[in-house]
Amino acid sequence: MKHLQRLFLFSFLSLTCSFAIAQKTERVKNIAEFEEMLTKVQPGDSIVLANGVWMDSELLFEANGTAEKPITLIAEEKGKVILSGSSNLQIAGNHLIVKGLVFKNGYTPTNAVISFRKSREQMANNSRLTECVIDNFNNPERQVQDYWITIYGKNNRIDHNHIAGKKNLGVTMIVGLDTEDSRANNHQIDHNYFGPRPTYGNNGGETLRIGTSHNALEKSNTLVESNYFDRTNGEHEIISNKACNNTFKYNTFFECTGTLTMRHGNETLVDGNVFIGNNKPSTGGVRVINETQTVINNYHVGLTGYRFRGAFVMMNGVPDSPPNRYVPVIDSKVNNNTFVNCENILFGAGSDAERSQAPRTSEFSENIIYNDTKKDVFTIDDDISGITFKNNILGENLETTIAEGFKNAKIKLVKDKNGFPIPTSNKIKTKVVISPNIATKENTGASWYSKADNTVALNSGNTINVAAGINTLYDKVKETKAGDIIILEDGGTYLLTKAVQINHPLTFKTIGKEKATILFERMMAFEIENGGSLSLENITFDGTKSPDYAGNSVISTSKKSMIDNYKLFIDRCEFKDMVVNHSFDVLRVAKGTFADTISIQNSTFKNISGSIAALDKESDDIGAYNVEYFLMKNNAITDLQGAALRLYRGGKDESTFGPFLEMEHNVFDHVGYGSKNKYDATVSLYGVQETAIKNNIFKDSKAINMHLVVGEPMVKVLNNALSNSEKLMVTGDQKYQVENQWELAPEFSEDSNYSLPSNSPLKGKGTDGKDLGLLKIE
Repeated sequence: MKHLQRLFLFSFLSLTCSFAIAQKTERVKNIAEFEEMLTKVQPGDSIVLANGVWMDSELLFEANGTAEKPITLIAEEKGKVILSGSSNLQIAGNHLIVKGLVFKNGYTPTNAVISFRKSREQMANNSRLTECVIDNFNNPERQVQDYWITIYGKNNRIDHNHIAGKKNLGVTMIVGLDTEDSRANNHQIDHNYFGPRPTYGNNGGETLRIGTSHNALEKSNTLVESNYFDRTNGEHEIISNKACNNTFKYNTFFECTGTLTMRHGNETLVDGNVFIGNNKPSTGGVRVINETQTVINNYHVGLTGYRFRGAFVMMNGVPDSPPNRYVPVIDSKVNNNTFVNCENILFGAGSDAERSQAPRTSEFSENIIYNDTKKDVFTIDDDISGITFKNNILGENLETTIAEGFKNAKIKLVKDKNGFPIPTSNKIKTKVVISPNIATKENTGASWYSKADNTVALNSGNTINVAAGINTLYDKVKETKAGDIIILEDGGTYLLTKAVQINHPLTFKTIGKEKATILFERMMAFEIENGGSLSLENITFDGTKSPDYAGNSVISTSKKSMIDNYKLFIDRCEFKDMVVNHSFDVLRVAKGTFADTISIQNSTFKNISGSIAALDKESDDIGAYNVEYFLMKNNAITDLQGAALRLYRGGKDESTFGPFLEMEHNVFDHVGYGSKNKYDATVSLYGVQETAIKNNIFKDSKAINMHLVVGEPMVKVLNNALSNSEKLMVTGDQKYQVENQWELAPEFSEDSNYSLPSNSPLKGKGTDGKDLGLLKIE
């Protein structure tokens, strides 16, 4: 008996030892060791990448595990294996796990940072990517396309990854369906943190895309669940669904400018997601296109977007549309969704000569709409007889022109345990509940990797005083840090023989009443480099020392592509005597550069041969442009030979929002008459998406020339005075609003500050009840 026991024990130990030997953990320190390990790896083994920076490392993880014994590629310590430089990872085989790697300080030399295939024939199946990080891993050329994660094969899981900061062209994550072996894939994308993606300013800035227009009718069967989208603002489509039978559940969209868009494909389920706008511009919810779509149980709060980026949008379609255009909405249901203080819900959006088919046999029912500031949140752009409206509840102050299916109720907002304002009323039969599975910033991504926002704002650093003199500004800037504020001497003169390069956020200002003066002997005074932003306050720029170079400007962007968006603020500054040649601009930008905001306020411009802002370098007509928000308010522009503003967005692509233009309370006095002004205008606008030109005075000036393209641009030209000036000229087939274009002489007071006398017919004529032209600067 004892002999049998010893034999059993020996057999057990032998089996255990052989099992342990079969499940090896091998630490590798370089590519050669990694590749050697792959030649002998067995199911159940783990390959451990040694801590450190793996520079220029292109890894091919090709192996075959089993369901019970997957093969793992793992960091020695999470967050301490950094793949940098020209690095990427391909995964091919079966039952593989990749865990804990970080990609930063570089970019992929190929199509993708991480790809679930080696080739179209060799893909990864039943594999997992978890707790990995891709952080600002951008190609330095803004318009060079790559993807960060491309998913092929079947039954793969992508979870708890941190994916933030994509800035160059290309979708952040794609699910590819270009081969039969990647269709009906049953992938699961869950608990990932998609961190901020800045506005790209062109098509190709989606965060997640499933499928393409070429395989719109293929089934993907992909589940996208409990992911957190944090300010993913690349373009209009945060998520672009372009295949059939996908599910989007329990995802959170935080301050995202755009929508979850069912661009192509049918039978999509959008269930239990949360959209938080916090009243940020252009924040949106769900956009429905195609057939048999289901949108249920979603919660929306504080969304301000309109047109294609409303809180909810049901599109018009193209009759008998091919799958890759706009398939009409048919047999779709929108039930039990909640909208709290959202500004726009649209039906029949995009209606035009091509998209003429209104939604059919669809339903909008049992939804709750509450708004404490707006009376009617519905926009109806076409026939809605094909939509059944029933049992929807409106807050007591809301109204709608939709004849049936809505009733008002006295609604009270009560915050739930997560702080969401929940509508409550005795007329609400089913209590609004946010799912406990909803994504949060805390339960998504790699728990060990920080989600802190490290962006440094203008005016957030130290104050540095700089004495007047030759190149004192140039020298001091070399010592600055991001956010610093450089104080100039009151009345001091600063001569630059070298252009000041701005490669982080910096502010230059004079504090006293007597402005400091900057003269410059180079082509420009300031050059904004990648990573830079610039604020100028209370400074005079004098062009009398500038050389006669073609392309002079006070401020320019880098001639190289800039991957980082920049900001430019000009306030209470003076620009004068810039006529050494025929094209001396205040601001000149280069192709491949993009500004989030350019703001020019309370400033004067006099005797300048070029333009104030030349923002027309993206001329490929593919939807690209140079600035998202351009603000020009309360400025006096005198004897400007060029167009004050040249702003261009060509092409007919509808994937982007901007540019947005606000031009208010300016005086244009003898503007646009230079012999070299090829635009022959005071303001030249092409393809601007939202334009507000209000309360300005144009005296002895050329026209505003405006060409309207792309969708439904919003154009308001209101309460402007023309004195011996050309009238507004508009081309294109889009609608626009013009009111109160008065032909009245301003008869300014003799104080030369463009103030209106007490008896001027322009006093109090503004849309805001104030005088036209300049307002007093406090």
